[in-house]
Amino acid sequence: MDIISRLSLVVKDCPDFPRKGILFKDIMPIFKDPDLVKDTCQTLVDKISEIEKPDVIVGIEARGFLIGPIMAQQLNAKFVPIRKKGKLPRECYSVKYEKEYGFDEFDMQIDALEENDKVVIVDDLLATGGTLEAAKMLCDKSGAKVIAHSVIFELEFLNGRDKLKDTPVISLVRYN
Repeated sequence: MDIISRLSLVVKDCPDFPRKGILFKDIMPIFKDPDLVKDTCQTLVDKISEIEKPDVIVGIEARGFLIGPIMAQQLNAKFVPIRKKGKLPRECYSVKYEKEYGFDEFDMQIDALEENDKVVIVDDLLATGGTLEAAKMLCDKSGAKVIAHSVIFELEFLNGRDKLKDTPVISLVRYN
């Protein structure tokens, strides 16, 4: 069975979470299967390698932390976290953004990336594009170059790619 079919079988739909009208895709069952985690990360890494080898994988809190370090290791790249406001010590770049069900703010330490680092931003899901767009803004502040966004799942009907039009988006499972 191919990776898309395997992923589609284990993801659980959670209606009205975290609020009424949202259909949340719970990816946590993926992590019960070590082979599925490994194969998911390897498939994303293979697709990234078709574009360009990154210097850094930037993982978005929290589910980008689950696959980002694995992917960074497979690519022999650094890993840098982007966290919710107030969770990182030392001086940080910050950006406020809108997501599918509200507003939030992200931080990234100002010395986390170097100018001209080639970066791939990793998260579990592309919905409206607000989260990935905010992460790109943080990377841009450091002078790094985002070469791709990489997600496991994409909700195509929310048109999140439109916000990321200047950067390739890699997604494995797409819901229309």
